[in-house]
Parts: sequence; structure tokens; C-alpha cells
Amino acid sequence: VQLQASGGGLVQPGESLRLSCAASRSIDSYSRMGWYRQAPGKQRELVARIIRGGIVNYGDSVKGRFTISRDNAKNTVYLQMNSLKPEDTAVYYCHVLLYYVDYWGQGTQVTVSS
Repeated sequence: VQLQASGGGLVQPGESLRLSCAASRSIDSYSRMGWYRQAPGKQRELVARIIRGGIVNYGDSVKGRFTISRDNAKNTVYLQMNSLKPEDTAVYYCHVLLYYVDYWGQGTQVTVSS
């Protein structure tokens, strides 16, 4: 499974971005799929994920601002990020869990700065 993340960039506080993660195969069978992020000097943390069956989890710091969604026809997962803050600055990684194996995308940089 290959994951191609895109959509990162430099934005000002309060602005929005949408990240996309395109998978190389159907996402119907994935146990989990979502986004993690890692800021310099910090551990990788959960941003948002969809668990098979439709359960959605968000990291506490992004609840109410970020929304994860999926388009099965396009084998793509999205992360809509609104009201961005400087502390959202990080490399964002797409992740899937398929048949007990973890797959990671290459990461896309998000920088929030005035």
C-alpha cells in the first residue's frame, strides 16, 4: 500500500487548509485510516482517524476545528483544518492499518505563522 499525502503549506493563524491522502488501492478494507502529526522535538500524535465501522477519533487539541472524511470512490482520505493555530505547525502523516500492518505516507509540512 502506498499513500500520497498532499495539501500542506504555509498559512496565517485563523486560515484553513485541506490535506489529502490518496491510497494506491481500495480503502474499503482498512481497519483504521487517518492523520498523525509530529512537531520538531515532539512525539508523533494522533490528529484524527476513522476506525472501521465509522467511529471517528480526534486529538483533543483539534476537536471542533478539524474534520476527517473519506471518499471511497477516490481511495482518498481528507483532513479539513480550520482556525489553524501556530501550534498546529508540524509534519502531517497519513496512516492506515490494514490486516494488522501499519502504512505511512511521506508526510506533508503544515506551517502556521504570521
